[in-house]
Amino acid sequence: MSEVTIGLVQLACNENIKGNIERTIAKVKESAEKGAQIICLQELYHAEYFAQNVSVRNYELAIPFEHEALQAMKRLAEELHVVIIVPFYEWVAQGIYFNSAAVFDADGKYLGTTRKNHIPDGPSYHEKYYFTPGNTGYPVYSTKYGKIGIGICWDEWFPEVARILTLKGAEILFYPSAIGSEPDYPELSTKPVWTKAISAHSIHNGVFVAAVNRVGKEKDMCFYGGSFISNPMGDIVCSLGEEEGILIRKIDTKEINEARNLLQFLRDRRTDTYSLILEKEVLNR
Repeated sequence: MSEVTIGLVQLACNENIKGNIERTIAKVKESAEKGAQIICLQELYHAEYFAQNVSVRNYELAIPFEHEALQAMKRLAEELHVVIIVPFYEWVAQGIYFNSAAVFDADGKYLGTTRKNHIPDGPSYHEKYYFTPGNTGYPVYSTKYGKIGIGICWDEWFPEVARILTLKGAEILFYPSAIGSEPDYPELSTKPVWTKAISAHSIHNGVFVAAVNRVGKEKDMCFYGGSFISNPMGDIVCSLGEEEGILIRKIDTKEINEARNLLQFLRDRRTDTYSLILEKEVLNR
């Protein structure tokens, strides 16, 4: 089966975690009704983007795997026969919290969790205070509807992540995100460069990319949405604006081989010349 339908759920969040979960459940059901087979939620879907500020109270937002935010999605995956990617603030042990995404297959089976590897730190993005760097590597999940890989927000900017997931067999790269305005630079909009940078992974690797962002104003930040799907030639085949919504698109993975036959980036790699990539301090060489 080469055709698969992707669903992206783009919502605003607030302090009401139960309400966030309930509204997301409704949108997952709507996505499935419209034919979606693999559904991806936005980064930290159950909560506000709390990393704008530093507060010990926000550690209380971390949740274990047994929380309803995940178990509700597990039940939906089984009931609706859909794959669901569930990004959440993961509690593992006291003081160990990850920015994670769990994957449930179309029968509700738990396939695993990807933990965010690249943790940013800057104005309104104080993530190093909240998140332990990921320790799951870059898993690829063989789902009922295809092989998928996940990069969480800041991960999506790094070409190494996309290439590793591609080399491990991913056909679709999912990027759950929480990105918006820069309060310290009100004249700057990162939306155009975000779209260009992330969709470029499609070209370099000959894969489909599905990026989902949140919307709405939370404290000092305005999240600009813009969720999109790009094909293996880098074309944005569908996208959303800055309002809540769901994005549904049928894709054909046959396009992957067509793109790779035309642009032989994987064939022509010179792995014997790339050792410098593994060194940290190289900018002055």
